[in-house]
Amino acid sequence: MRIGLLTEGGYPYVSGDARLWCDRLVHGLAQHEFDVYALSRSEHQEDEGWVPLSPNVRRVRTAPLWMAEDDEVVLGRRARRRFTEYLGELAAVLCGGPGGAFPAAGGVPSAAGELSGNAPTSEADRFANALYGLAELARDEGGLAGALRSEAAVRTLERACRAPGAHRSAREARVPDLLAVAAHLERALRPLSLDWYEDDGLGAVGLCHAASGGTAVLPGLLARHFTGVPLMVTEYGVRLRTHYLTTPDAPPAVRSLLAAFEGRLAAEAYGRAEVVTAGNTHTRRWQERCGADRRKLRTVYPGMEARPFAEVGESPDCADPDTLVWVGRVEPAKDLVSLLHAFAQVRKQEPRTRLRIVGAPAGPEGAAYLGHCRTLAAQLFPDEAEGPHAPGDNPVSFEEIGGPELPAVADAHASGAVTVLSSVVEGFPVGLVEAMLCGRATVSTDVGAVVEVIGGTGLVVPPRNPRALADACVALLRDPQRRARLGAAARARALELFTVEQNIEAFHGIYLEIVSRAPVRRALLDGAGAPLPFAVPAEVHVPVRWTAASPRLAAARSGPGWAAGRPVRATTPVRAPEGA
Repeated sequence: MRIGLLTEGGYPYVSGDARLWCDRLVHGLAQHEFDVYALSRSEHQEDEGWVPLSPNVRRVRTAPLWMAEDDEVVLGRRARRRFTEYLGELAAVLCGGPGGAFPAAGGVPSAAGELSGNAPTSEADRFANALYGLAELARDEGGLAGALRSEAAVRTLERACRAPGAHRSAREARVPDLLAVAAHLERALRPLSLDWYEDDGLGAVGLCHAASGGTAVLPGLLARHFTGVPLMVTEYGVRLRTHYLTTPDAPPAVRSLLAAFEGRLAAEAYGRAEVVTAGNTHTRRWQERCGADRRKLRTVYPGMEARPFAEVGESPDCADPDTLVWVGRVEPAKDLVSLLHAFAQVRKQEPRTRLRIVGAPAGPEGAAYLGHCRTLAAQLFPDEAEGPHAPGDNPVSFEEIGGPELPAVADAHASGAVTVLSSVVEGFPVGLVEAMLCGRATVSTDVGAVVEVIGGTGLVVPPRNPRALADACVALLRDPQRRARLGAAARARALELFTVEQNIEAFHGIYLEIVSRAPVRRALLDGAGAPLPFAVPAEVHVPVRWTAASPRLAAARSGPGWAAGRPVRATTPVRAPEGA
């Protein structure tokens, strides 16, 4: 099988989202070929280079999202008319024009039912027609990138916002808001101008697999539109939810218009995809909220490599019984402030307890937050000394992976008896799964997919509640037998559900399911005129290398000779005479 893997800001680059699981997937399915189509997010990401590629990666094609590649084509009068018509239709749908619907600024759909499966079919069709119309214009004429950056694009967006029936937040959009939305749309729609959709590009693969939602889905949608290649979408976090979380301070008009675009694009991707997979039930609920058909949804948990944690997991008694451990990226969403206040209450009941905070800051915001947490820890826990001549020692330590004491993540989890997660926002808690693989008892806040992952093998408390967090930690510190039982159950659950092997096996089964149902593009028809499943034999997909030494083999590269030519109707088997 030949798979087109579509990524945005991740694999095959060294840094970025979805890098690890994509790399594991490609290596784990060595019997199949992969063509990687990657969209990069920054020049720095491109300068960092790629991860070592598996031998079954047949081709890698990249395109930058951080830079506009203008083909210097100036649209003629007819092409400009087409552009204005398609962009105007797309903008009218986003603005909630006549017959449209629009999300409120807080993310709750309006009474018209904008983002749910109850949205009018005509609205979905209008968005799809506008999207594919712009793609066909880019394919036929070129010049789409320049047109989207033109004054005409901003004026078209302004007319849609001022049109009768537009949502109030759209009508209140000012010029800076319109410029911001136009810039975002231009960047998001850059894949429409790529030359990836011909028969020698994505048209040559048997299946397109988008590794995330949003812009990464666009190449798959266009490949399906132009060449009929089936599409599969995988999300470990829904882009619309991310938009709401990352743009709380944006002007209402910008936030609402971009939310409408993300919601419409998600609904279009879910509607066109053969299968949509979610990394957890929390993400799956968001997908259903955005219009995904339940019959298409599958839950495939992220796969973790269990071997690095095997030694620690099989030696649960190596932990310090008086140490709590937090492991992760330092950023405000992790709510280390609540953890420090909870630890202050733990120390009142268990004075010998220590807290190790292990992790690096996530960007400039994370660095500032880490400094704030260090200051708070120094205020809450003045340096303590056992005697008048002993040096002071703060019970809270801030460390990073890679030092002499903690060379690996497994060593961080091994250093404590209880692993704590204090987040207020969380998708799939990777650090929690690592602790489970290490056989550690856990105390976590009830956010994201935490309860789904823990499944009764750890303690869960409400977020932003230091007292509840402290009580749960004290309960486990005082009961080593309970810690051991919970740790063993957690490790067994993680090995059953969250390993690389189960992840690869699940995706492989879905690939075969999609290919078995996909219509054959060189159609073989049954008596009713419907495509025959498995009409092309499996041998056609065998990844062998043909040589020119044999003309007969060289001619068979595109398939067996009997499969070439016009559509063929299946014949009805002839029954043997009775008694023969």
